[in-house]
Amino acid sequence: MEPEASTGRASNLAQVAASKLSQMGDRTKQLGTAMQEPARQNRIILVIVCVVLLLDNMLYMVIVPIIPDYLHELQEAAEHAPVPPSPTRGNSSNGTFAHRRTPAGDNFDVQIGVLFASKAIVQLLVNPLSGTFIDRVGYDIPLVIGLSIMFLSTLMFALAQNYASLFVARSMQGIGSAFADTSGIALIADRYTEEAERSRSLGIALAFISFGSLVAPPFGGVLYQFAGKRVPFLILAAVCLADGVMCLVVLKPFSNRERANMPVGTPIYRLMMDPYIAVVAGALTICNIPLAFLEPTIANWMEETMHSSQWEIGMTWFPAFFPHVLGVFLTVKLAAKYPHLQWFYGAIGMVFIGASSCTVPACKNFGQLMIPLCGICFGIAFVDTALLPTLGFLVDVRYVSVYGSVYAIADISYCVAYAMGPVVAGKIVHDLGFVQLNLGMGLANVLYAPALLLLKNVAQMRPSHSERNMLLEDGATGLYASIKMEQQEKKRKGLCATMEENGIETFVRRSFSEEESSGGECA
Repeated sequence: MEPEASTGRASNLAQVAASKLSQMGDRTKQLGTAMQEPARQNRIILVIVCVVLLLDNMLYMVIVPIIPDYLHELQEAAEHAPVPPSPTRGNSSNGTFAHRRTPAGDNFDVQIGVLFASKAIVQLLVNPLSGTFIDRVGYDIPLVIGLSIMFLSTLMFALAQNYASLFVARSMQGIGSAFADTSGIALIADRYTEEAERSRSLGIALAFISFGSLVAPPFGGVLYQFAGKRVPFLILAAVCLADGVMCLVVLKPFSNRERANMPVGTPIYRLMMDPYIAVVAGALTICNIPLAFLEPTIANWMEETMHSSQWEIGMTWFPAFFPHVLGVFLTVKLAAKYPHLQWFYGAIGMVFIGASSCTVPACKNFGQLMIPLCGICFGIAFVDTALLPTLGFLVDVRYVSVYGSVYAIADISYCVAYAMGPVVAGKIVHDLGFVQLNLGMGLANVLYAPALLLLKNVAQMRPSHSERNMLLEDGATGLYASIKMEQQEKKRKGLCATMEENGIETFVRRSFSEEESSGGECA
């Protein structure tokens, strides 16, 4: 009887296990089905992209309190050979690198400046290539490539023990950012086609960028002091790995999907010559110059003029996160109610930035300094939140709705400011002074604000026929052209032409005749 009882129990256990596995399989299928629903998938993609931007900006700024002190220890260890560098010695709230002096003097500051600027310089050089690559293969594969490179870069930061390896890691981060940031922003613009949804989603992404930049120095400094150099980088690497896995599960970038009917994006050099896009790119560069130039110089100025403590230097930019989020929120709400005034919101932001920059040198203590710094971040939020969706709209109405190259141009605009910051700002302060630096940055923003008047009529533009003609010229994309035109006919009001049953030939004839009379755009 005992063998029969044991056999029955084993059979029951097998049945229970099979039932549990079946239930888990059903739940997995339900979860997979739910994740593939367009609305839910778009929300998950927004989370993935926001984490990418958070990671990139945290990695960009987390080295600020860590690397100067760590290199200083390495240099001291080299000069006093028996003394090894202590991995846990650090300054938890050091918010810059300019005030650290070593026996090497200015040469050490130059090395640190080059290290900090290398990421933006490499990203600036790679962006034209990454934008074209994204337009050719889509957004998901470049996003995975960028995350993979960022993961390797973060691990290299954790394991690096000399200047050369840190420089390679920083440069690798620039390559990863050129792919991940551009494809992520372009993916949001592609998934959220309605202007209100696009502005809201890009605003959320910008809030994560701000949060990553402002929280990273305290995060890195505290962990560096109490846990050593490797811990903050290993934490960021783990988050990067988790985000990459989620990207693979949700987007399935390497699945065998049909790409033959994908539209061909407009070359990046053509977009750069577009006057409207050029105005937006210039505004994005100039509005970020105060932030990029103050980050490497303000701590030294605070020590000399205010005799600020180290915790005050470390917390210099953190309060500015809140007005930045407020600026994003207000711009999204205003854009939803008055979408034709995006240019005006950008101009207001530049005036805010200019006025705030000019008042920075007048501050006498830490509390006073918070006001203009918060004003700078509030203005940057207005400019970025208003003009990034405008780039997507310009591509929609003037070119093909493929966003890799146009957001590569936006990334290039940011990189120009941040590549110059660590190198140029110190030179200006040394030759002219901190006051002149701030007055120049403020004046540049105020004088550039009227240029955004050129964008005043952008909201009244209608889709040009250039996109349709470009699509119709390529026989392999004829099906896409038909589908695209039908979708636009349903979604947009006031289109200049309609599809008829005799189809493409009639439409081409109309488009040529109307382009001759309206210059390629429908009013």
